[in-house]
Amino acid sequence: MQRLFSTFPDGWPGAGLLLLRLAAAIPLLIGASPELHGLPHSTSSAVHLVAIGAGIFLFAGLWTPLAGALQAIIEIWIIFTPAHDSGIHLLLAALGLGLVMLGPGAWSIDARLFGRKRIEIRNR
Repeated sequence: MQRLFSTFPDGWPGAGLLLLRLAAAIPLLIGASPELHGLPHSTSSAVHLVAIGAGIFLFAGLWTPLAGALQAIIEIWIIFTPAHDSGIHLLLAALGLGLVMLGPGAWSIDARLFGRKRIEIRNR
């Protein structure tokens, strides 16, 4: 994961990435219901489970590039279903792709698992 991102920014940039992750995750978590998310009723529940899983991963900042890519794929797929307004789904797909490119930030599980570790040497 560390090879994908040069750093895991903290401070204001990290807060901005946290805000982007939350803005991307909340519609996926709310969208578990077909009526709220705009998916046709005939879609399988597997799509809903993948959307919920991607939302949880984005919310926590775990496997952010994969979760952002899944969100973008799901939202673009929704755009091509008939009788749906594509504006909000295009925005959510762009959020997912942005997170794929920018990374999770310092306030994420990815940063704790894959970020640079500080090694302290204590002299006796």
